[in-house]
Amino acid sequence: MAFVATPVIGRQPPRAVGRRAMLLGLSSAGASLAFPRGARAGESGLVGTPRQTLGPFYPVEWSGDIDNDLVVVTGEAAQAMGTVLRVKGRVLDLSGSPVAGARVEIWQCDANGIYLHPRDMDEGRRRDGQFQGRGRTTTAGNGAYEFRTIRPVPYPGRTPHIHFQVERPSDRPLVTQMYVAGEPLNERDAILAAIRDPRQRDSVIVRLEPADGIEAGSLGATFDIVLG
Repeated sequence: MAFVATPVIGRQPPRAVGRRAMLLGLSSAGASLAFPRGARAGESGLVGTPRQTLGPFYPVEWSGDIDNDLVVVTGEAAQAMGTVLRVKGRVLDLSGSPVAGARVEIWQCDANGIYLHPRDMDEGRRRDGQFQGRGRTTTAGNGAYEFRTIRPVPYPGRTPHIHFQVERPSDRPLVTQMYVAGEPLNERDAILAAIRDPRQRDSVIVRLEPADGIEAGSLGATFDIVLG
């Protein structure tokens, strides 16, 4: 099926604000120093998913509704603005073996370009209270995970993306980001461009496909994560 760039429902992302510009500048400046230049491949031919910056908006609060459905928040009558996106995939090691029991977290901005974070919810901008903002799940025995969220939107300084953190026992977390294939802003995103190895860069850019068979009007994406 061909990639369909479905427009996000809701207001356009807000104009850049000073605090956001400063935080993104600091994040981008350190990104090129933190990323490995080469990809390590296992016997399976898989390439490790690249590590990326945690960013300035990692959730500070994980109580309440933090399940893998970010579109519906407990206690809210309506669902989140935006196009529903179902992201699924598997967490693997370099040999291709599934990683069971790994904790997978995601966080992203809402359809208005605002994160659920105290640093990003001021200056009179209105956040979508029906969007959960962050979610958490655990991989199954075959390494599979799934989230129901919204299609990511751009905001000043960044192309659309979803943050991921994967952690398994006795190992340091892998922090990375998932990007959308075909987005024109991908070419100008400093954090994405900092992934020098083309194999690793390609591994975090995914195609969005219509998923009407699962949920009317929704999109689907497959994002496998390889712990190297």
